[in-house]
Amino acid sequence: MPAGHNRKPLQQKNIDYMQIRPRVSFVFSLVFLFLFHFEYAFTQEEKSGNQYLFNDSHFHLTNYIQEGISTQKLLELMGNKVGRSTVFGIPLQQQWSYANSGDFAPDYYLETDAPLYYYSFTDAFIAMEYKSLTKKQQARLDPMITGFNPSDMYGVKHIERVLRTFPGVFTGIGEFSIHKEFVSSKVSGEVASLTNPALDSILNFSGKVGLVVIIHNDVNFPMASDEMKPVYLDQMLDLLKRNSGTTIIWAHVGLGRIVRPFGRIVRPFSNDGATTPSGVRLPSQVEVLEDILQDPDLSHVYFDLSWDEVAKYIVASEESVENTAKVINRYPDRFLFGTDVVAPPSEDRYLAVYHMYQSLWDVLTPEAKEKVTKGNYSRLFDAAQEQVRAWEKANLNK
Repeated sequence: MPAGHNRKPLQQKNIDYMQIRPRVSFVFSLVFLFLFHFEYAFTQEEKSGNQYLFNDSHFHLTNYIQEGISTQKLLELMGNKVGRSTVFGIPLQQQWSYANSGDFAPDYYLETDAPLYYYSFTDAFIAMEYKSLTKKQQARLDPMITGFNPSDMYGVKHIERVLRTFPGVFTGIGEFSIHKEFVSSKVSGEVASLTNPALDSILNFSGKVGLVVIIHNDVNFPMASDEMKPVYLDQMLDLLKRNSGTTIIWAHVGLGRIVRPFGRIVRPFSNDGATTPSGVRLPSQVEVLEDILQDPDLSHVYFDLSWDEVAKYIVASEESVENTAKVINRYPDRFLFGTDVVAPPSEDRYLAVYHMYQSLWDVLTPEAKEKVTKGNYSRLFDAAQEQVRAWEKANLNK
């Protein structure tokens, strides 16, 4: 060691290091706790779906000629905006009749006079798309069975056959249609009816298995007079009450492209055809909706707010938004949001319907908005998954 060298600085270094080390350890502990808390919070948020805009209760992977996008593409579109989604095709195939449209190949039911027919292979296609995904990807999707004929007494057998062929895949049935503007009259074969026992057998079986049901049934026929009671309302209510053990989502709140909200002043006719001075007021759609929501015999019935054609009625005016919001805020457990888009090519197209409802989201209570856009979906479809898997376990080997 060189002469005159003083060891004191080295000793001072050691002392300083001994003083700093606890502080360094403390800082590292804080960083670790912060990162752990952040990861835990993110995991919990991801699990609950709070970071997403919505869960989609109404999504078509394919169109009326059974073409569309893959489930992988759907997940890409969902990204970090949509937590979970139903996934189903369309149970009807549009026929390309050369005699009707020549070389023009229609891909939508409004583009031709040719008929539609039931296309059962859609369920196998959806199942195989789902099975191509990883378990983590599958957890975000809820496939639905649609390829059955609701006017066929054997329709229920198709549903059971699909469950047995693809166990662990499906959560519900639908969307399928009974009365649908421009569609019902084009379907080959017997016309579907709300009073057909084939439909009751399908709903009854779905209740026993635990399948969620999404049914499209227009409350009225297209361009009906403002001065009449909706022709299909009583039949629909009777059907719902006959199947109280089944979770049923009435799609689009019974509305359509030109099936408008009902409830106007009606002037009854006297025997000679002349109108009387007094007016008789029919209940409005909102009032009928409230009656359904208040009826304990209809507590199994839910409604989806879906389709841009329905959004146009809800957001048409401040009054329509306010009336809708009042009902939802009073009964937030009974509504779900769905896009009802068909094989969208881009994220913008996929999310457009959600943004159409923005004026409604703005006036819902935070609790109601959370339930409509996310919570009710998770509650209904989680319960259905559990029940359907239990039915499969108990019945697949029988």
